[in-house]
Amino acid sequence: MDSPIHLIRTRRFADDRGSFRETWVEPRWAAAGVDARFVQDNESHSLRAGTIRGIHFQRPPHAQAKLVRCVTGRILDYAVDLRRGSPTFGRHVAAELSGENGDQLFIPVGFGHAFVTLEPDCIVAYKVSDVYAPDCDGGVLWSDPDLAIDWPLPPEGETLSTKDMMLPRLADFDSPFDYDGRPLDGIQGV
Repeated sequence: MDSPIHLIRTRRFADDRGSFRETWVEPRWAAAGVDARFVQDNESHSLRAGTIRGIHFQRPPHAQAKLVRCVTGRILDYAVDLRRGSPTFGRHVAAELSGENGDQLFIPVGFGHAFVTLEPDCIVAYKVSDVYAPDCDGGVLWSDPDLAIDWPLPPEGETLSTKDMMLPRLADFDSPFDYDGRPLDGIQGV
């Protein structure tokens, strides 16, 4: 069975002017397992290495699938299984995304999303399948020991928003997401 998380590898075409890369081609991405219609593009800029954003999601009726890429710099991007009844509930996978490799991570509805910057001055862009709805905004605590995420942090530690420091632990989270029969079994590379 295919994993619900997909790593999309893009091709970079370089010449003496610079480079070109296709970052979204709907029929090719659909054939690779990206089964979402995207309605909004987001971009974040993180100044420091060790900046953590997440673990975030949106609840139904505005749940979001995401297609994430790092435009500048390097990040470690995480997907955390938050689907009620999943045999892999609370487990995570991660992939390094960078401006250099051009890889993209597809994270379907039912998974929390987070990333940590591996170097300063990172720009991350991502498509989402529903618009931002503040009343549906949610997350789980990045440092919850039940998640067992080994964040690669610089000696000076993490940089977090106040909101991300206050998110609930997984044990206190009542998931609105149902298991779809596809366990989190690594990352499907395409």
